[in-house]
Amino acid sequence: MARPYQPSLLRLLHGGTALLVLGCWLSGLFVYSRYDGRWGRLPFAPAGDWIDIHGLIGVGLLVLALPFAAYAFSLGRARLRRATNSLTLVALALAMGSGKLMEEDWLREGQLHHAVYGLHLLGWLLIGLAVLVHIGGSLRLGGWPLLSSMASPALKKGDLPGDWPAQVGRFLGRSR
Repeated sequence: MARPYQPSLLRLLHGGTALLVLGCWLSGLFVYSRYDGRWGRLPFAPAGDWIDIHGLIGVGLLVLALPFAAYAFSLGRARLRRATNSLTLVALALAMGSGKLMEEDWLREGQLHHAVYGLHLLGWLLIGLAVLVHIGGSLRLGGWPLLSSMASPALKKGDLPGDWPAQVGRFLGRSR
């Protein structure tokens, strides 16, 4: 059985997005524990201005998630047929969209009643669950070889970074 190979542009966008989602999720946990905590607090909360850190990571995520979504809806469209992939993108959009609508001082001032904050909490929970389901679905579909292919640095001929514009161009030419 041949080892799975994932396109390098997908691996770059997916891996970067995954790392930033993890950073947002963990920093969001610290923000929740420090400023809200209605359903429990962490016994440890690292010092720092976690609202600003969370927002900074979120801006980085927005910058990377937009090309990742463009890739998903174009070159990766066939992969969106899997519910685990599309659910994760929907949860990401909810978490990011609601986060962009929030005012950073709401939590510092104890204003926990805003509907957008409730949506952001829902998005935070959904992204955590969606990522777990996504990883489980990937394990079920291709096992460890599929997961390791997403982290592999191997490149095939025609899949180097210099080849990405031509890959996108072929897709755009084909979609007209």
